[in-house]
Amino acid sequence: MQNSHSSSDPSLPGSSAGAKDDLTDTGKRATWLKAQEALLKTGALQNAILTSANFSSIATDEKGVIQIFNVGAERMLGYTAAEVMNKITPADISDPQEVIARAKALSAELGTPITPGFEALVFKASRGIEDIYELTYIRKDGSRFPAVVSVTALRDAQGAIIGYLLIGTDNTARKRAEEALLKAGALQSAIFNSANFSSIATDAKGVIQIFNVGAERMLGYTAAEVMNKITPADISDPQEVIARAKALSAELGTPITPGFEALVFKAKRDIEDIYELTYIRKDGSRFPAVVSVTALRDAQDAIIGYLLIGTDNTARKQIEADQKQLAQRLRDHQFYTRSLFESNIDAIMTTDPSGIITDVNKQMETLTDCTRDELIGAPFKNYFTDPDKAETSIKLVLSNKKVTNYELTARARDGKETVVSFNAATFYDRDRRLQGVFAAARDVTERKLLDQVLQEKNVELESSRSVAEKANLAKSEFLSSMSHELRSPLNAILGFAQLMESDSPPATPSQKDSIAQILQAGWHLLKLINEILDLAKVESRQVPLSEEPVSLAEVMIDCQGMIEPQAQQRGIKLSFPLFDTDIFVSADRTRLKQVLINLLTNAIKYNVKQGTVDVSCNVSTPGHIRVSIKDTGAGLNPEQLSQLFQPFNRLGQEAGGEEGTGIGLVVAKRLVELMGGIIGVESAVGTGSIFWFELNSAAEPQIVAEETAIAGTATPLRPPFGSRAARIHTLLYVEDNPANMKLVEQVIARYPDLSLLTAINGNSGIEIARASLPEVILMDINLPDINGYEALKILRANPSTKHIPVIAISANAMPLDIERGLKAGFFRYITKPIKVDEFMEALEVALDMAETDSA
Repeated sequence: MQNSHSSSDPSLPGSSAGAKDDLTDTGKRATWLKAQEALLKTGALQNAILTSANFSSIATDEKGVIQIFNVGAERMLGYTAAEVMNKITPADISDPQEVIARAKALSAELGTPITPGFEALVFKASRGIEDIYELTYIRKDGSRFPAVVSVTALRDAQGAIIGYLLIGTDNTARKRAEEALLKAGALQSAIFNSANFSSIATDAKGVIQIFNVGAERMLGYTAAEVMNKITPADISDPQEVIARAKALSAELGTPITPGFEALVFKAKRDIEDIYELTYIRKDGSRFPAVVSVTALRDAQDAIIGYLLIGTDNTARKQIEADQKQLAQRLRDHQFYTRSLFESNIDAIMTTDPSGIITDVNKQMETLTDCTRDELIGAPFKNYFTDPDKAETSIKLVLSNKKVTNYELTARARDGKETVVSFNAATFYDRDRRLQGVFAAARDVTERKLLDQVLQEKNVELESSRSVAEKANLAKSEFLSSMSHELRSPLNAILGFAQLMESDSPPATPSQKDSIAQILQAGWHLLKLINEILDLAKVESRQVPLSEEPVSLAEVMIDCQGMIEPQAQQRGIKLSFPLFDTDIFVSADRTRLKQVLINLLTNAIKYNVKQGTVDVSCNVSTPGHIRVSIKDTGAGLNPEQLSQLFQPFNRLGQEAGGEEGTGIGLVVAKRLVELMGGIIGVESAVGTGSIFWFELNSAAEPQIVAEETAIAGTATPLRPPFGSRAARIHTLLYVEDNPANMKLVEQVIARYPDLSLLTAINGNSGIEIARASLPEVILMDINLPDINGYEALKILRANPSTKHIPVIAISANAMPLDIERGLKAGFFRYITKPIKVDEFMEALEVALDMAETDSA
């Protein structure tokens, strides 16, 4: 080949002239140099490396053009030296995408732009950085193989780069070999200074003469500690050396002495030799190595020594161990998967994309009455009563990736038919190539029969539910309508009674008693209407709840203050618990008070004169708090107890007892249940009654901010409109009910600084508002032409009236009505019958806002 050099070239370190000069200049190292000169004298080391087929050794000029292409490169890459030398660079036989990626990675790492191509392969080496990397080489026939490449810059005596040496090992063959090339004297230095391989050269007897930096790094010895002292066998596992000698003796049919001879016996007979061996470091630690051995010969072909190039095989050994472990895990997983496959209650099968069965479990054998061998290889569709439908199921899986609850009827060999629910999905290999369909068929014969029965029952239930829902809806609508119709006349009754109560001149004592009776009856009637509405809301599940941790101590104090006057009127003594530690329940605070007030009111109402009501609180079961109200009333018999929580019961009224609707306890029961609790009663005639309810306990809430309020004092309303006496404020009231109109007119007439305009329908109200621009508008909702919402919308759309506050005054008093009104844009929503003080307070606030806006 063209890549050899004559050993007579005095410029080569191995030439006679070069060696002679070295000996003259460095006499103090005479012993070491004599040994090296003996090895290199005739170029034997150079020839051994150049002619080795274990490594691809490619040397280039400084521009990257290949100048040397050894036999190892020819063997690995398929090119002859003549086909590449002085023609291409190593980048031309490397994977282009990997070269681009390497250029990009190095540019980021070193902070300088690197051009994809040969520069990317040698950039580090050109800057004196030793470089070893993995790369994919492309052979002449287009095939590829992974390689580990070590790159070294070749320099002349002045340190200028004259080329590059790329030593590659076929990584597919587990990095078997290292090859070195010599060029212009720089190549030899590059090999022996590389830390990537251990290069050990011995004399003919095996005594180490050269021990490079790679050997020092791997084994922990310095060159001085081993040269001319030991053989490579002394740093190798002795048992492995003995085993190798024994194996070679058997293989070659000749006795081989354990020791250095066992390491070089094949190379000594010109047999290419690469083997695995455990090296022992200076500190006693061990590592696996792959060793390539070459005999060094002189010009007369006599052996003058041996070259052992080793690579650390730890990583590959770890990979092998991991692969072995992975293989075992894979076998375990396959066994696990098969166990799942067989233990499934469904008939499981896999098919190829064309629907041919590839595997089944025992349940599939039972379903078809066929053996596994009979099923595998047969068309899936053959085992169903409708083959076309079965075939369609496979097509659906392939197009949609899965199918669920696809009904088929399987037919066994003996003719038995089974309705199955077919569920399937496609499955793929690791490269996402379609392998087929994984399917499960579940016997749903019994479920089909049950579904049929349930369907018939559901039809009956749906019919019953529909009737019940319609009846419930009709009842709620009736109650809501009745409430509205009662509130309108009640508004006039209570409103005029409030005016008479505070009229001037004052009423006579007899008139005051009559007025008081009117107010008492009116407010009682309003209470009954509200109870009816509460029942409608609860039964239609329109009660908004805001559950939170609620302090029972706080609720008890509030309820005690509210109920105490009623108890004093009847001479009833109330007893509430004292809490050493506060107890919290999960509840809506407002609704909890409503329940407790209802039970306390009943306990007072149905008690004996000078009786007692005791309230207690305790933990009933873990996580539940019970509140009990015990009275000293007449008690209830079993029949009365059975009717207690039924709406509109007449308990307590049979003998002219207390009045009521009989729905308070029903509402209380529904509210407790909506808050996740239960309610009950214990009673017997003559012993009084204990009403109780239980709620879920709650953790004490974390107090983020604390606001303090002074309890026990009430701030009286300031006299309205006193600050506005200087001018007249115009109001507009839109109302079609004459009595309600008259009431508001009389209320407003008491204030000389207020002027009231009126309209009896929405359209006329809008016209008056545009013409007069009142400061506040009072608006009924149910008007004869357009309703209050439509009127509000028209007022808001007009620039001249959109700023005027509009207060709704309506008998539509459901919570949803109030919420709807406020969302629509009403400034306030006052329900009928009005309370004069609350009405005037809302009017004052609206006038304040109107005055602020005008300012």
